[in-house]
Amino acid sequence: MTQTRDHVCWVDLSARTVRHERVPERWRRQFLGGKGLGARYLYEELEANVDPLGPDNVLGFMLGPLSGYLPGETRYAAVTKSPLTGGFLDSYAGGQFPARLAGALPNCLGLFVTGRADVPTVIQIDDGEVTLETAADLAGATTDAVADAFPDAAVACIGPAGEAMVRYASIASDGGDHHAGRGGAGAVMGAKRLKAIAVRGDELEPTGELAKLHRTYAEAYQEHDTGQWLHAGATIESLDFADETGLLATRGWQETTFGESDAIGVEAAKASAVEREYPDGDYPGGFRIETEDGETVPRGATAMTLGAGLGIDDFDDVATLGACCDRLGLDVISAGNAVAWAIRAADAGHIDLEVSFGDADAAAELIKRIATREGTVADALADGVAVAADRYGGEAFVPTVKSMAVPSYDPRQAGSMALAYATSDRGACHRRARPFEREVFDEEWSLQTQVRAVVTAQNVRSVLWSLPTDDFLGEVFDDLGAEWLAALGRSYDSSDLYRLGERVWTLVRLFNVREGFERADDSLPSVFRKSLPGAHGRDSAIDPDDFERALERYYATRGWGPNGRPLAETLVRLDLDDIVDDETPLDTPPTGET
Repeated sequence: MTQTRDHVCWVDLSARTVRHERVPERWRRQFLGGKGLGARYLYEELEANVDPLGPDNVLGFMLGPLSGYLPGETRYAAVTKSPLTGGFLDSYAGGQFPARLAGALPNCLGLFVTGRADVPTVIQIDDGEVTLETAADLAGATTDAVADAFPDAAVACIGPAGEAMVRYASIASDGGDHHAGRGGAGAVMGAKRLKAIAVRGDELEPTGELAKLHRTYAEAYQEHDTGQWLHAGATIESLDFADETGLLATRGWQETTFGESDAIGVEAAKASAVEREYPDGDYPGGFRIETEDGETVPRGATAMTLGAGLGIDDFDDVATLGACCDRLGLDVISAGNAVAWAIRAADAGHIDLEVSFGDADAAAELIKRIATREGTVADALADGVAVAADRYGGEAFVPTVKSMAVPSYDPRQAGSMALAYATSDRGACHRRARPFEREVFDEEWSLQTQVRAVVTAQNVRSVLWSLPTDDFLGEVFDDLGAEWLAALGRSYDSSDLYRLGERVWTLVRLFNVREGFERADDSLPSVFRKSLPGAHGRDSAIDPDDFERALERYYATRGWGPNGRPLAETLVRLDLDDIVDDETPLDTPPTGET
């Protein structure tokens, strides 16, 4: 019999206590789990302006009603207040850790951690029993070494970067194969002196109607275009696509194509692979590549940011840099952009550093120094590109949104992506909305088409990440998961779930508004106003006036006012009016509107 997930577990590292509490039924109905329920708890539990690296911040490891039952890899959401952006953070990872967590805590929708331990600590979860143990011997250990210390458990942990509170440190699982990467959840773990969570217990097996759905959707995914794309090349083929369409940020955002892309793209990955991963037989995972630092699973972001972004055209060098980030516990996108900024800043005379495009050894050395905050430049870069640029100059070298470095899809050939980056709730993100995949093949998109594509994708992914599931698998969900939820006795239709996604997105906006975010935080990075030669000889830049018109239409479509704050009537429509507190300012309709 399928057990209902209707509790959360709280671990207070300061008091060294563990407690379980029931989730209010209304919260489960309105927010499901994952991102949605995590946002609801963070808005409820955190005071405005709490220090992200202080003991009062909350770090959630969120599951959802479908955790352990869906095809492919089970995923979890790491939710917290980001030390990089100062706003809401949700970051995702798959693998054995969330699968075992779902089995070990079968009635829980999440594990919340608060407080700060006196010494490095491990949370041990063994078939529902949650205990705390000291882990002084693991201080300074890399992510693969931490996993090796618990051979009978699935582990989520931090590496040296998390301990050093690098503001884009990741939470690694499965020995560094998977990462909740962006936004610095690993730094929050480090600030709490939480080195790892080790989980023992059996994975869940879907039965009855859930088992039938599992088989049906696994087969559908294998036949779907996205499933076949991942089967052919995992996400590494993203580099080839971006290069062909003139979207590939190259050599520190100075070019939009990489002449040596074939050397680090999907065919190079296939040639170097020692094996392929098949998580549970439903559909393949990534390639495994042998490097001097051990095996790694390269991703599209690795090849794009650490390869083309740094002008490195040797696949083994790129894979080794990726493995270095994985072992240290660093977000590869932020780390790659930090090195790119350093190269350009050194070339311009802002800093004194021996590093250049194409030099993989120098890049690796700088990444290691960032992870341990060794030296003044590395220490500044550990706080993010925006901090380093503010200290040394060079703000226009590498784009950021809400202090988060932009992923390697340059939006100058697809204006809708500039809007997607600017309005992303956690800072620059290519997973909240990916309209460039359609826009680059159309001659011209209208303003309304751009805005609608971004809003729809953001709402849909907010639903999928509240289940939570991979948004790739979510592409075969014609009803946003309603059929799966019905098998659990939860009645929704697709319109209910779409509205739920809009509710989640708006709640996160309320959280960020309470933290002081405003329209200026949804601004266009200055890098994108400079024209660059694009694909097929087209020059391109984002027109600031066009962008502002798109942003205004975006706010109007969402029911937010001109300052980017939700309107009171929008909160009523989304059943959020009784949630908002007095510290969250709302907007008023533009003059002449009611």
